[in-house]
Amino acid sequence: MGFLSSILGILGFGIGFPIGLLIGFYFFVFSEPKDVEDPVIRPLYELDTTNVQDILPEIPLWVKSPDYDRVDWLNKFLLDMWPYLDKAICGTIRSMAQPIFAEYVGKFQIESIKFENLSLGTLPPTIHGLKVYETNERELVMEPAIKWAGNPNIVLVLKLLSLRITVQLVDLQIFAAPRITLKPLVPTFPCFANIVVSLLDKPHIDFGMKVLGGDIMSIPGLYRYVQETIKKQVASLYLWPQTLEIPILDASTVAIKKPVGILHVKVVRALKLLKMDILGLSDPYVKLTLSGDRLTAKKTTIKKKTLNPEWNENFKFIVKDLQSQVLNMNVYDWDKVGGHDRLGTQVVPLKLLTPNETKEFTLDLLKNTSISDHQEKKPRGKVVVELTYDPFKEDSDEFSGPLEAGYGRKDSGIDRATGNESPNGAGLLLVTVYGAEDVEGERYNNPYAVVLFRGERKKSKMIKKTRDPLWNEEFQFMLEEPPLSDKIHIEVMSKRSGFSFLSKVCIIILPLIALVSSVFIHDI
Repeated sequence: MGFLSSILGILGFGIGFPIGLLIGFYFFVFSEPKDVEDPVIRPLYELDTTNVQDILPEIPLWVKSPDYDRVDWLNKFLLDMWPYLDKAICGTIRSMAQPIFAEYVGKFQIESIKFENLSLGTLPPTIHGLKVYETNERELVMEPAIKWAGNPNIVLVLKLLSLRITVQLVDLQIFAAPRITLKPLVPTFPCFANIVVSLLDKPHIDFGMKVLGGDIMSIPGLYRYVQETIKKQVASLYLWPQTLEIPILDASTVAIKKPVGILHVKVVRALKLLKMDILGLSDPYVKLTLSGDRLTAKKTTIKKKTLNPEWNENFKFIVKDLQSQVLNMNVYDWDKVGGHDRLGTQVVPLKLLTPNETKEFTLDLLKNTSISDHQEKKPRGKVVVELTYDPFKEDSDEFSGPLEAGYGRKDSGIDRATGNESPNGAGLLLVTVYGAEDVEGERYNNPYAVVLFRGERKKSKMIKKTRDPLWNEEFQFMLEEPPLSDKIHIEVMSKRSGFSFLSKVCIIILPLIALVSSVFIHDI
């Protein structure tokens, strides 16, 4: 009896095993991926104590941490925009994946690769809290807590040796805490040039993958291996201090260049100018501007009743790009009534200058500087100028850049210079006024700042109806000699709405040996 049972067991196994393989192969090959269903959402009051304790780790950070802000409006925005974002993102994925798929078609007996379904589902990511940092740099730093338990429907079809193989991604979950930095902030829409993204912690990524209808992630050991591999790859690319930088604006359009030197302009004379008055004379003066400079144009004095004026007047301009900037010169005839008539114009590219060498230019005045416009043959006279470009020293360490030492900005708002050495010559002083806090005054709440240095007065814009104004304005002062014993006077003024007198709120006097953190000195 035992022998007969053994024989029947062997025969049953020999017959049942191939039949089971055939049936399993049939269902494995010809099974279709199931459509993803929307999850069932239940309110909290329907859950028992055990289930509530299980979801406590999923409570938004704005509930547990006061540093995070509640951003329901942003989640509502994502919910309303998600159908459109879904199509846009999926369209981008398709366009990026097509050339990658094309590289494998024809290889390894692969006939075609394509998406049968591609949708991110109906559930958008949720921001569980947002932390925003204030820095002294021209940037905005945000740290959102993002969680996405999505229901994507992504099905990839691979035709291999006339077999149709389907790969489906299901139950995707992504939990991440990125740091998003918008920098630098610029006065060009959308007001930031780059988006810099980095991850503060390793992200949690969980998903299921069905191949021919079977979930291969249920294979023992494979799930953990895939999870760890993905985390390591993502961390090696984007975990802080690694970053992903996404350019938004062209660098050439938003680059804020620091000064590289000073241009000395001497307007010497003009010769044989046009006759504009009834008596056959003119009242000429010269207006000077530097391209890329938003400052007010500089003007010479008016020479009355002459066609060959002598000025010998000196002017200075701050140069930021020697290769691209040009000096614009326009000669006008002054009129007591009405607009002034332009006698002629001319430009000088600064790249023609040699550093620290004076060069004289005798230029024919033109009607305009446009190449496309026809220039009339009528002579308009000449203008004589002398130009000298003095570059800043690159090795000026004592007074170049922000002076960092002594007191910190958070403690007193003042930084002290470390050394007692003086700069070797004149240069440029840059003062950046960031803002003020708790400006006093009950009725005077329209503050602005005034910077006084060596008799020169610079004024910031007025910020209305605030006691914590943010100006973030830069003021430039050209120096003839080292500012060893000079002081900077900073006055915070306020003006009452309507007809009233000014109110002086605060006066700050700073010697240049104890500079504020926003002061820079360049030597020449």
